[in-house]
Amino acid sequence: MTNQATLVLIKPDGLKKSLTGNILSRLSETKLEIVAAKIVRVSKELAEEHYRHLKDKPFFQDLIKYLRGELHNRRKVMALIYWGEDAITKCRQLAGATNPEEADSTSIRGSYGRITTSGVYENVIHVSSDEQEAKREIKLWFQPDEIIVNLYPAKEVTEKEKKIKTWG
Repeated sequence: MTNQATLVLIKPDGLKKSLTGNILSRLSETKLEIVAAKIVRVSKELAEEHYRHLKDKPFFQDLIKYLRGELHNRRKVMALIYWGEDAITKCRQLAGATNPEEADSTSIRGSYGRITTSGVYENVIHVSSDEQEAKREIKLWFQPDEIIVNLYPAKEVTEKEKKIKTWG
């Protein structure tokens, strides 16, 4: 088995409920390496692109609001890349079933998730479903310089007149 990477998101409900430490402790059981981590204010565009495969579902707009933190007044997500042998399977097993009601009670979603009255799965964590999705999602959430290993081919480009924030 070769090393693989997976995107893990601790969603706004996980952050609002102060579950970050608990979730990271559980994920440490995988013995995988964290090769990137950051707190992200999720734009509408990022949320829609992340969940593009669900855009025809009736709950799509609620899902976008959920990932953007609008439902919890906590407009942030913790994005991480876990890397190592069999990373996707290991992280998905710990996360548990997408539907918190069906998730094993010892899994992260089984312990902390819930289904809202409108039917949104508040399942506190996202883990990429397979290698193709992991690659798509990682490239969506991270730039090559933010990752401490070279996961995918990258190139250096020179950008002109790019406005960035610096410390005052």
